[in-house]
Amino acid sequence: MTLFDADGDDVTEAPALTLTITFDGGSRGNPGPSAIGAVVTDRSFDPPRVVATVSEAIGVTTNNVAEYRAAIAGLDAARAAGAERVVLQGDSKLVIEQLAGRWKVKQPHLKPLREQARRLLDGFDTAELVHVRREYNTDADALVNAALDLAATD
Repeated sequence: MTLFDADGDDVTEAPALTLTITFDGGSRGNPGPSAIGAVVTDRSFDPPRVVATVSEAIGVTTNNVAEYRAAIAGLDAARAAGAERVVLQGDSKLVIEQLAGRWKVKQPHLKPLREQARRLLDGFDTAELVHVRREYNTDADALVNAALDLAATD
């Protein structure tokens, strides 16, 4: 045995990368000009390290569609950053409860978005869904408003 041989007992696996996704979607009018925002953070650092952000105008749609599209964009960004586990949090109780399966999706146009988000969630080793109050979602909200403001000047 050499210094470079591993006997299995001395090898420790790196912990799975867990990232937190804070998402928000918004419309000015419902429907109206809409945008999405998401912040992906690694909370294993103190202070937490921002890994990715999403801020994008998405045209005219409803607030609920914007919320789902923000969650989807955040999940995509977390996957691209190498997340194996995610915590998805947002202030849309509708999106969180529908993704958790506790509420039915009654609006037909939201069903494909829910399915897309569920497929993304199912691709992670674990996924936790957390509803947060608006005052804890200010960073994602700021990204939504920045995208809406920028789109309004174009």
